[in-house]
This record gives sequence, C-alpha cells and structure tokens, in this order.
Amino acid sequence: MELGLAGRVVVVVGAARGIGEAVARAFLAESAVVAALDRDPAMPEIARQWPRALGITVDATCLAEVKAAAEQAENALGPCDHVVFAVGAGSGKYGFPFWNLEPGDWPRVLEINLIAAVNVAHSFAPRLIQAAARDVAGPSSSSPSLTFFSSVAGQMGSQTDPPYSAAKAALINFNQCAAKDLAPYGVRSNVICPGMVQTDLNRGVYEAWSRQQPEAARSTYEAWAAEKIQKVVPLNRWQKPEDSAALAVFLASNQAREITGQTMNVDGGFVMHW
Repeated sequence: MELGLAGRVVVVVGAARGIGEAVARAFLAESAVVAALDRDPAMPEIARQWPRALGITVDATCLAEVKAAAEQAENALGPCDHVVFAVGAGSGKYGFPFWNLEPGDWPRVLEINLIAAVNVAHSFAPRLIQAAARDVAGPSSSSPSLTFFSSVAGQMGSQTDPPYSAAKAALINFNQCAAKDLAPYGVRSNVICPGMVQTDLNRGVYEAWSRQQPEAARSTYEAWAAEKIQKVVPLNRWQKPEDSAALAVFLASNQAREITGQTMNVDGGFVMHW
C-alpha cells in the first residue's frame, strides 16, 4: 500500500519514549522526515541516532516553547505536513474513590494532557493550513493532518485516575472542535485511543494502586496486569506501542484523506460502542 509519506515532514510531540517513540520510528520507516519533540533533555541525542530526524527539547505545556520549537523545526526541515501529539501523564495516585485525590492533584494532569495539546494545535494549525494551500496548487500525496493521542480512559470515566480520564475526554472533545474548524482548509484532525499498553504510565497506575493495598493483598506488576487484561481486554493480550503507531501513520497517509473528526481505539476490544 502506497502511503505517500516519503519526504513529508512530520512533527511528533512526546517522541522520546513509549508510544511517541514508536510513532516517530514508524514515520521514519515510511521515509518521512521527523521533528521529534519532547521535554526530555536527551531528545536531541536520541534523534541523532535516527535517520532524517531532528530532536528538540521542549515543554509542551509552555506555549512560547512550542512556538519556538515549531519555528526551529521549520527552519531546519522545511514546512510541516503532519503533527502527532503523543503526550500523557497521570496523577501518580490511585483515584478510586475520587476523593483519594485532592483537587490540587488535578491542574498539572490537565495541563500536560489537555493544555499541552491545545498549545500544539495553536502553534501548528496555521502551518498545516499553509501546507494544505500549497498542495492545492500542485500534486498532493496526503492532506495535512493533526493527530492526538488520548486514551480509552477518556471514553469510559475510568476510576483509576479521574483527572487523567477527564483530561483525555476533554481532548477527544477538543479534537472534534479542531476537526470542524480545520476541515474547510483541507486539514484533518483525529484521535487515537490506546488501550492496555506496557508503558511507564501503565506501570505508574500499578504502583499507585499497590500503595493503596494492604501488604497481604499486593501482587507483582506482571500478575496485576495479567489479571486486568484477562478481565477487560477481549483479545486477551497487551497492545503494543507499534500497534498505535501503525494507525497514526495510516491516518496521516493518502489512504485516510476522507477521515477526520474521528476517535479510533487500538485496545483489543476494551471499549465497544454498540
């Protein structure tokens, strides 16, 4: 299948590890050029190990830093064609019942999962609109796109971490607003919701849960995860970062040029809408 991504400039926010890293690598495998953004100071060094990649350290919760990174990426690589926001962080606490957390635990989670995404959208939407205008004048292999990573937690009111669930739900809603606003300019916007993925975030959920349990009731991370997957994932297996990355690449490709405003799950059947 020809995806039409060779030579296209793709910005991946949250590219240092986990799903974001898998997304960056997946685009590079399609011969795209990647601007890899992350708050990790090692991001420039990490990207130097990849072909056709530029690493930029940036805190996405700071609008000024995101705008500066957008300018740096464009000056170095050329105008961007696609942007992927793959950032996520929980409260670090087990949120069932919700009053296990304090209201003061919420702002930082909302800032990382929602406001950072809004910062990225504000910084790159004008650039994607310009990319769409350039493509109108010539042959286009894929319409410019914006892709946000949310979570299945944002669709089900997960009690595990209420601030995280609420922030990811808000991101799904914001994507619908963005998709409607960008559509007249030929720019698409979609959301990907991963399910059970073995990342630092998932292990952090286990650690927060474990701290709430009596010592006799605690289990290993492996046992806890296996039991949870058996209970909630119909396919009965972990999802991998590469699974979500494959969908991110598809959504940026010319094969997905009629897809916008959608929320797509990569969750082994965890969430099913009837």
